[in-house]
Order: sequence, then structure tokens, then C-alpha cells
Amino acid sequence: MDERDGFGERPVLDLVNRDVPRLGEDLTVGEALETIRGHQLGERIVYFYVVDAEGRLRGVVPTRRLLTSALSTPVREVMVRAVTTLPARATVLEACEVLVTRRFLALPVVDEAGRLLGTVDVSLFTDEVFDLAERQEVEDLFETIGFRVSQVRRAPPWQAFRLRFPWLLATIGGGTTCALIAGLFHATLAESLVLAFFLTLVLGLGESVCVQTLTVAVQGLHRGRPTLAWFLRAWRRELATAWLLALSCGAIVAAVVMVWRGSLAEAVAIGGSIALALLLAATMGLAVPSATHALRADPKVAAGPVALALTDVATVTLYLAIGTWLLAR
Repeated sequence: MDERDGFGERPVLDLVNRDVPRLGEDLTVGEALETIRGHQLGERIVYFYVVDAEGRLRGVVPTRRLLTSALSTPVREVMVRAVTTLPARATVLEACEVLVTRRFLALPVVDEAGRLLGTVDVSLFTDEVFDLAERQEVEDLFETIGFRVSQVRRAPPWQAFRLRFPWLLATIGGGTTCALIAGLFHATLAESLVLAFFLTLVLGLGESVCVQTLTVAVQGLHRGRPTLAWFLRAWRRELATAWLLALSCGAIVAAVVMVWRGSLAEAVAIGGSIALALLLAATMGLAVPSATHALRADPKVAAGPVALALTDVATVTLYLAIGTWLLAR
């Protein structure tokens, strides 16, 4: 196994630079500069950290402030008190995420008492950041459709088949169920042929929204097992976006039907069912990976095919049921 595969899970303390110049909070800028001159600085020092007598982190002084402030100015007056820190238990991946998203050049690492243990510098693992990010994008892409890249990268054809084929059965099962459901509504389809014209569009829109929500959910599940409170917050947030998507797509398709067919009933039936189907698809995209995670299955591997299959079945059922209700004589 590539020794870099577990790099992101390594403790950040493994990469901490402990030889960091610490400035007392009672020093002046001139005294701080004298302290710095007496310290063997490395090549990657970009911030200077201020600590109290017990070594607890009190602030950070950017290099520019030290060089431009009057020598008699107390360090506490030029330091930045709101400091983003990493806990000692953080992993390298968590450190990378903060460095990339917050655009810091270095981060202090502190223990539970707030004592400064050292710093991690972006140059220590810049290559790893891009390597991990690129690999994670590829992993998420393939895991959404039912398998891990790491599982099949070096697998012989038969083993790769055994890993990939079971999840394709979910797609086959979903498609077969959709065909059976359409058969149950054959009278509606025969009477209102326009419903059949838009059936593929309804399925495509539902799957697209499901995949979008599923991708967001899978990334959220990287952080650990979800709780009910987490699910409800994520569902409310996703539902707000889904409403906008549903209303927009439903209105556009309804307008197309109205212009093409000149039937208000058909426009309302098709546009309304599309809007409701997209709301249901967004819910499926969040609920399925959360449920598989609660059952201790791997949501990234199992959720994609299952969520899409269930979305297809639910979408077809809802679409044809509403069409029957509004259009069947």
C-alpha cells in the first residue's frame, strides 16, 4: 500500500515545528525584535506568537507589524488576539482544510490548556494538499456510482467485476420496477400520451437533483456519523435550495407544455409533478446516505446506486399518479 494513502489521517503533531520563537506578552516591540534576533529562525517563519508566563497562546504578531511599529510599543497592542488554532488531536487533513479554506501560511497547534506546542506551515505539505484534494475528487466521483477507486485500481478483471456488478443490480432493479409501474398506468399513458413524452425528462431531472444532493451529503459524512439533529439541519438547508430548483424547472416545463399543447391541465399536471418529484429527489439524495451510514454500511459506496434507483421509482410513481389524478377522465 502506498504510504501516502493514510497521510491525511496522521496526527498533525507529527509535522509540528516545535522550534518556534515565543514572545512574552509584556515585551515591547524593541525587546521582541531582540528576542527574535537571538533565536535561530527557520526559513518558514511568517508569524510570531505571543504567550503568557505559562506558555498559553495570547495572540499573533505578523512580521510586518513588528517591523513597522515603534520600538516602545507594547507587543500586546500590535498583536492580533483572535487566533485560529489547531487542537493537538487534529489530523493532517484537518490542518490542510483550514490552511486552504482560510488561506493562512501557518497555524499554531495548542494543547487542551491553550499552551502553544508549535506550528504547522503550509510549505510542509503543499504537495500533499493538492494530491489529497485531487484523489478525493476522484474517489467521491467513483464512490457515488458504487465502488472505490482504491478497490479496483490494481484488481484483476474478475475481482473488479465482483466489486462493481452488485451495485449495477440496483440500477437494473430500479429500472425494472419503473417499467412495471408504467405498466400499471398503461391506461393513463394511452389516454394522455403527452405524459409519456416527458417521462424521460422527469427521470433525468430527478436523478440530477438526487446526485447533487448526494454529493453534498457524502462530503458531510466524511466528518463522522450523523445525528438526527444534523440530518434535520441538512434537510432544511437542502430543501430550501430544492424548492427553488423545483419551482424553476417545473415552471419552465409547464410553459413548454402550455405553448406546445395549449392545455392548462396538462401543463399543471406535468409541471407540478416535476416540482414535487425534484423535492422528493433531494430528500432521497440526503436520506439514503444518512440511512446507510446509520446502518454502518459505507454511504459513499452503497448510497449512489440505491439512491438513484429509489429516486427513479418514486419519481415515476409520483409523476404518473398525479397525471392520472389530473388528466384521466
